[in-house]
Amino acid sequence: MGSKRRNNKPKIIAIVGPTASGKSDLAVFLAKKYKGEVISCDSRQVYKGLDIGTGKITKKEMKGVPHHLLDVANPKKFFDVVSFKKLADKKIEEILKRKKIPILCGGTGLYIDAVAKNIQFPKTKANWDLRKKLDNKNEKELFEMLKKLDPKRAKTIDKHNKRRLIRSIEIAKELGEVKPTKQNPKYDVLYIGITLPKERLKEKIKNRLEKRLKMGMIKEAENLHKKGLSYKKMELLGLEYKYMALFLKGKITKEKMKEELATKINQYAKRQMTWFSKNKKINWITTKKEAEKLTKEFLKQN
Repeated sequence: MGSKRRNNKPKIIAIVGPTASGKSDLAVFLAKKYKGEVISCDSRQVYKGLDIGTGKITKKEMKGVPHHLLDVANPKKFFDVVSFKKLADKKIEEILKRKKIPILCGGTGLYIDAVAKNIQFPKTKANWDLRKKLDNKNEKELFEMLKKLDPKRAKTIDKHNKRRLIRSIEIAKELGEVKPTKQNPKYDVLYIGITLPKERLKEKIKNRLEKRLKMGMIKEAENLHKKGLSYKKMELLGLEYKYMALFLKGKITKEKMKEELATKINQYAKRQMTWFSKNKKINWITTKKEAEKLTKEFLKQN
């Protein structure tokens, strides 16, 4: 099994789909079958200590398959797509040298695209004074600011992602607008997307949230705060951590937290699907058998 095909580009696989759809499980299944190693493409699983709340794969679930880019950043510090791409490209190189297949797996569309499409981003230094000022604004205010500064970027951004909004405003203020440029892709990519009926996904999201709460998700947030992760930073991390921070501060009840979270995670899953639906190269599947067939055919081609 060669790692290259006629276009002489190394082969990689990208597994995408909404949260709770079973991406990690499929990645492990394909990695075991086709000598692969997994690169996590999740903008929150890169952080150390954010385990239960982000649904980070456990050692047991990895089934001996090497996983990369989990726990590589400090949640107190800023980590962006540029930092991620640099680390991911390095890992892919290492995996290919081992004659293994790199498998990108995750729900952060921007991270997947940055690597798979080889997108280059503008280089700008962090403006800490500006970040502090922007930190005091809510997502709605930040989105309105970005719309005025860079309407193009505002059309594609996740307007609920505070960190990303702040970074885009910072770049727009320095460069005028965010201009990521697509380069010639470095890899030959097989995209596999998991799709589930809406009600089934909703049920999976609900069950997974209940499971995480039983596993000690709130305790995890409490411990992170004790170790110095401020509630403000926690809120910036969004979703689970945002609502756990609000609960721990006494701003909302536990029931309200659960209710809000279920709604927000479902909305997030919709946004993920909106992002992925723009990529016409994704092969949408409902079973592992379909994924296996696609992978087998893809790796056979020389």
